[in-house]
Amino acid sequence: MADNSKKDILKRIKERKYLNKDFDGFKRDLLDYARTYYNDANRDFSEASFGGMLLDFASYVGDVSSFYLDHQYQETFTDSAVENRNIQRLLEKDGVKIVGASPAVLNATFFIEVPAISDPNPRPNPTALPILRAGTVIRSNNGVEFELVEDIDFRETNPNGVLLAEVSIGQLNSSNIPTTFFLKRKEICISGQRASDSFSVGSFEPFKTFTLSKENVTEIISVTDSLGNVYYEVDALNEDTVYKAVTNIASDFADVPDNLIPIPAPYRFISKMNLQTRLTTLTFGGGSAETLNDDIIPDPSEFAVPLYGKRTFSRFSINPGNLLKTTTLGILAPNTTVTVTYRHGGGLNHNIPRKSISGVVQTRITFPGSPDPATAQFVRSSLDASNDEKAGGGEDAPSIDDLKLRAPSVKASQGRIVSKPDLLARLYTMPSNFGRVFRASIRNNPDNPMASQLFVVSRDSNGQLTISPDALKKNIRTFLSTYRIISDAIDILDAQIINIGVDFSIVVDPRENKQIVVQNVVKKLSAFFQQKNFDIDQPLVLSDLHNIIFNNPGVISVDTINVKNINTSVGQRTYSNVQFNVEANTSKGIVIGPPGSIFEVKYKNFDLQGTAV
Repeated sequence: MADNSKKDILKRIKERKYLNKDFDGFKRDLLDYARTYYNDANRDFSEASFGGMLLDFASYVGDVSSFYLDHQYQETFTDSAVENRNIQRLLEKDGVKIVGASPAVLNATFFIEVPAISDPNPRPNPTALPILRAGTVIRSNNGVEFELVEDIDFRETNPNGVLLAEVSIGQLNSSNIPTTFFLKRKEICISGQRASDSFSVGSFEPFKTFTLSKENVTEIISVTDSLGNVYYEVDALNEDTVYKAVTNIASDFADVPDNLIPIPAPYRFISKMNLQTRLTTLTFGGGSAETLNDDIIPDPSEFAVPLYGKRTFSRFSINPGNLLKTTTLGILAPNTTVTVTYRHGGGLNHNIPRKSISGVVQTRITFPGSPDPATAQFVRSSLDASNDEKAGGGEDAPSIDDLKLRAPSVKASQGRIVSKPDLLARLYTMPSNFGRVFRASIRNNPDNPMASQLFVVSRDSNGQLTISPDALKKNIRTFLSTYRIISDAIDILDAQIINIGVDFSIVVDPRENKQIVVQNVVKKLSAFFQQKNFDIDQPLVLSDLHNIIFNNPGVISVDTINVKNINTSVGQRTYSNVQFNVEANTSKGIVIGPPGSIFEVKYKNFDLQGTAV
């Protein structure tokens, strides 16, 4: 009797393990479990037996369940997620804006030739002075198009009545009296192409979405419907007001060119880019324009379900779908056609060099002075453009890893700039149509405790470091000013680009080909000096170079490593003119650049040289 009771206790108390994670672990413990507690029922657990099949099935289910449990757990964190859908959801939750390739910003120069009049001194004919409208397109030699973003009014004058345009003499008659004048003005242009998509809106559908056809949309220029309604882009559909810059016509227009005014935005939308396809989707409001009213909370009596054929009812019925037709989250006009005009395209190849604009390919010009048709045609045909400065700010679309790295700082910033990481996070979220910096760094201003120094650097079309254009820095200033604390000041400065080279000598195993070993070392150093691996104010550790060289097959020892500064152009190879004494700025095997500097090996095939001894 006592033996039977002990046996019953053993059957009730069975040892179980919950730490297995793989197929073999599950099968091993299940086999031990079966032999311990079910030995009298089944003793054959070989591979070909029925018991072995049950063990394999149970182990397989446990293995798959364990894998998906771990996978789903990892998919809840931004840094460990691997599925694009989950990564996009987590990035949006953290506040990271998913963007495509960034366009370049160019300060272009526009020229026109205008007939002269004499009254009594020769001057440009005021009736022939045009307005060059935004949307005028110029093209570079490599086919990249840039669009004028602001009107250029060649009639504008300063308070003294002198034309703002730079005026020079054009053609002369036989008496050396000017018959024409050249006028020149500079204005900002943005790279990319303009496109339009139209969508048919049927009956009311809350939060209707449309996907644009082009990749890498950098700016939504306008959204209108066939009834003439204008839709405004907002960050969230509960925002019912947008702000617009309107030309200031008051006497202080010289000091304040534009006035900022609020505009009600009942017709509104949000945009979101797909991480995988880089296509942009517009989501419109949840209300219908047919029920546009001033009531924030609709009257339920207006939405009662009709009770046709009934004189009595047990309770009052309301159609909850009609309660969605409120203006709280914006509205969309049903039974219309929505037209979306936008700009798309960008990348490093849009950072064109100076003197590379080939001409104007699409002209938008008006003549407020109403000159005769011949004069208007003469001025229109004389329009030309060039660029004395290189374009900058163009960047390829950030990778998924780049976006993941931004998530912690963007999430912590909470839409304002308080700390240094907040500032960098906000800078990297600047809309791509304003250009984009490649690297940025923050330092305290030694002369002003309430100010910070922001160092920025861009890349050219070849992926090499270059000074950020002034237009990009102006856009950065305007963008950051809306987020910073009012008592803080931010000085935007150019990072110093220090071009360096490395000469090394190694001892090679006599059994190896010396030339091939040196080539392999140079290849490893080239990978190390890729610009994506360096940041502003990042020092160069010489022991890293020593390890890279020594850990190559065939290298017995490293004889010498010499890091040098290159600041003189050689043939077609142009370098930064920043002079840097490497030896004087090396301490304990670490090369430290001046504040706001970044190291670059610009031409790796020439600047990395090695010999075998």
